[in-house]
Amino acid sequence: MSTWLITGCSTGLGRAFAETALERGHNVVVTARDIGSVRDIADAYPERALPLALDVTRDADVSAAVRAATERFGGVDVLVNNAGYGYRAAVEEGEDDAVRTLFETHVFGPIRLIKAVLPGMRGRASGTIVNVSSIGARISPEGSGYYAAVKAALEALTLSLRKEILPLGLRAISVEPGGFRTDFAGRSLTQSAKPIAAYAATAGLRRIEAGTGHGTQPGDPVKAASALVDVVDRGDGPFMLVLGSDAVDSFRTAIRALGDDIDAWEEISRSTDVD
Repeated sequence: MSTWLITGCSTGLGRAFAETALERGHNVVVTARDIGSVRDIADAYPERALPLALDVTRDADVSAAVRAATERFGGVDVLVNNAGYGYRAAVEEGEDDAVRTLFETHVFGPIRLIKAVLPGMRGRASGTIVNVSSIGARISPEGSGYYAAVKAALEALTLSLRKEILPLGLRAISVEPGGFRTDFAGRSLTQSAKPIAAYAATAGLRRIEAGTGHGTQPGDPVKAASALVDVVDRGDGPFMLVLGSDAVDSFRTAIRALGDDIDAWEEISRSTDVD
């Protein structure tokens, strides 16, 4: 049995992660900004679930959550940084405040939690940090530049973190889901308020009012949760866990395209070395 702290458990993948970890016999600190949205999970597992209100953009909330987890269960063994939401806008359309909040939630929020749990993990020489990214970090669709940017930043951070903590007996895993049947493309999706007509045929095609894919995504959140818990429980695991056939296919297509681009411009790239 280990203790998991999972952010963003009210719906979607976060809820599935929490319920699956509890079903497997783990303790889970079940968090959401609105604690009422996770009461039902805690009520089903009163001995092993600790519901907490947690806004990852607030230092006090993060400190209080880790302190409560330590007091109740002795520490955090697995941190899952899952809380987040979508934001769609052409780069030119993105509102400054909205973009800052996006980075605060998806990048600085996980950093707060990572820093809060690492001292305990280092002290026990055991622990896993899971940062939930997105296939968007790989494919960067038109209209999702800012969302892709925060997830790419989180992935780069995770890779450096992994190299730093592996010698300490700790692990860091980046999870890249594809499309799953959650509220991500519904309630959890935001966008710029003022579209620019020039981008109607590119970023405009991904605006909420143009979307038709919500509810038809290929991924099953319960299967994703089962896969993640399996990987964490194994005790090893990859740096990059890609979830969903659509994500695997998109990942490989993106890597091939990048390789082709490098090959096409290799002569110029190599020409910059000192003679």
